[in-house]
Amino acid sequence: MSHPNDDLQETLQAVNDSMMEGLGQLADYFGYNRVLGQLYGALLLSPSPMSLDDLVDQLGKSKASISMNVRTLEHMGIVREVWVRDTRRKYYEAESDLWKVLTNVLGSRELRDVDRALNVLESNIGKLRQRMPSMDDEQKEVAQHYITRIDQLSDFFRLARVILTSLMDHGRGLAFGQFFDDNQEGEEDL
Repeated sequence: MSHPNDDLQETLQAVNDSMMEGLGQLADYFGYNRVLGQLYGALLLSPSPMSLDDLVDQLGKSKASISMNVRTLEHMGIVREVWVRDTRRKYYEAESDLWKVLTNVLGSRELRDVDRALNVLESNIGKLRQRMPSMDDEQKEVAQHYITRIDQLSDFFRLARVILTSLMDHGRGLAFGQFFDDNQEGEEDL
């Protein structure tokens, strides 16, 4: 006969497994390693810090993989090492401020990618402008068309940089829940 506590434990485990899978898929979708999402999820859902061995047991991955991916998460600023009394093991916990997680991820990758794209675009425009005087009329027409299009792309990436930096700088005071709490109250009134 099944004990009610067994059913509750199965529910908790099913939710945990679902979250690990979902966060792994989300990490994969954004171009990161699946294990990064699963590790972040395991640490975020854990009520106490976890050691590398705890993470190996929970995720069923090699210790080398867990260690490497935890270091990546630490470097991204979304997982940190914490001290646990009476142990020499390293323990970790997830950053639970999701706004901080978002800005760390955006700041570490997306802004760098936008800046890299802008550098490539500006370099190409410079090459075209430098070479245009020695081009024939047909080549100049094509080069000018390229310059016009590349300028449009540059404007787009500059706007993306402004939006990303503004979002990161000015959004810190936003509480995600405030948007949904108001909405849920309105739904109840319907």
